[in-house]
Amino acid sequence: MGLFMHDELDGYDRRILALLQEDASLSSAQIAEQVGLSQSPCWRRIQRMKEEGIIRGQVTLLDRKKIGLNTQIFAEIKLNTHGRSNFTEFTDAIRGFPEVLECYVLMGSVDFLLRIVTADIEAYERFFFEKLSMVPGIQEVNSIVALSEIKSTTSLPVLR
Repeated sequence: MGLFMHDELDGYDRRILALLQEDASLSSAQIAEQVGLSQSPCWRRIQRMKEEGIIRGQVTLLDRKKIGLNTQIFAEIKLNTHGRSNFTEFTDAIRGFPEVLECYVLMGSVDFLLRIVTADIEAYERFFFEKLSMVPGIQEVNSIVALSEIKSTTSLPVLR
């Protein structure tokens, strides 16, 4: 199977993706009705997009505050020379921390940006001293506390 190109997504595919991003529990029959297809071709389109990796998975989204994860921190990380030459050592360590939800490699004065969630500032302090600061190769960590969330979504803008 060839690589699926975004140009090959037609209006039906895009509407299907938009609906699934909002509610992955919809049946193919429900989706078909909303996009104006019959159930079988709609199901086939969904299966094709799963096979091509456009639909990577279906998950349940949780409200972090309702499960006690009240604090969100963005940590900017600079690596030292050792860290830069042992990139995998750093990334493997970060992947092992459940508190880190996202990690991005950046261009510019900072090497990485992490999004971290903890119960509170004290829990972040423990995470910082017991885990994050122990990762070899880190030169500097700048922790930024998020006060409130203006927008947070998992939905990509698939409709043109």
